[in-house]
Amino acid sequence: MGDISRRSVLIGSPVIALVASGRAILAAESTALFGEKRLALSGYDPVSYFAKGHPEKGSAEYTASYDDAVYWFTSPEHRATFVAGPDHYAPQFRGYCTNTVSKGDKHEADPAAWAIADGKLYVFGSQKSLTKFQQEPASMIEKATTNWAKMHESQ
Repeated sequence: MGDISRRSVLIGSPVIALVASGRAILAAESTALFGEKRLALSGYDPVSYFAKGHPEKGSAEYTASYDDAVYWFTSPEHRATFVAGPDHYAPQFRGYCTNTVSKGDKHEADPAAWAIADGKLYVFGSQKSLTKFQQEPASMIEKATTNWAKMHESQ
């Protein structure tokens, strides 16, 4: 099943059933299905970074859970696109600032400070962090990936 956790599949199954039935998920249902999971990207639609070339605020009406976070989308089509390929569209490091993860810490990112590198979405806490990334992306990605793995070994 790859990197998708069994829990994500179990939680996502009722959502997929609702979408297949043509019924939108209401915000109240979202809370019931997803509990108190972290809202990734401050509610911005991760698919919009790829499809529109800029972040767009999603809606609690269209949600999906992945990797212990909840994502909002601008449309049912964007939601379906994400559900079909969450590894492609979800931000790296669960949407935490890539720069701070590269330093062994994690902080929420600013959805407006972002970059797509090698087909993956990276978000940052500030434009300054994004500028650092643009100067040496491979180095920062390598450090963040190593630290992210260590952070999750201890959980």
